[in-house]
Amino acid sequence: MNEFSLPIVGIDFPNADRRGSNRRSELMMTLPGAAFDLRPEPSNPHDPHAIAVFSASGIQVGYLPAERAPYIAARLARGDEVRAIFQALTPTGAFARIRIGGGDPTLPPPPPSRPAVADDGFAPDPDGPEWGA
Repeated sequence: MNEFSLPIVGIDFPNADRRGSNRRSELMMTLPGAAFDLRPEPSNPHDPHAIAVFSASGIQVGYLPAERAPYIAARLARGDEVRAIFQALTPTGAFARIRIGGGDPTLPPPPPSRPAVADDGFAPDPDGPEWGA
């Protein structure tokens, strides 16, 4: 079993469907942990290894990165069980959690919270022994 997170690329490109679906809007309405469908696109004119990412409602939300798509495509072609879920949407992109080898992917723990920012915009650095406190 192998589990990892990957960015979803192309979330700001338009979909070519007749519904006028919007990738980023679909991701904004998707809850973390929702299932994704990974669909190889061997006839993709830009990348024969492309793996499209679709939401549970069937709307394309982007692609897996070109650097990792050949690996995922090879595992799918071998018949390995590959599952994906929505991990998170950030201001700069989105992430999927992938699990190969059986079972559902698990969401990683959330990152530690940052200290509250005062009204004046000042946020103190965390204190700790590595800073001489």
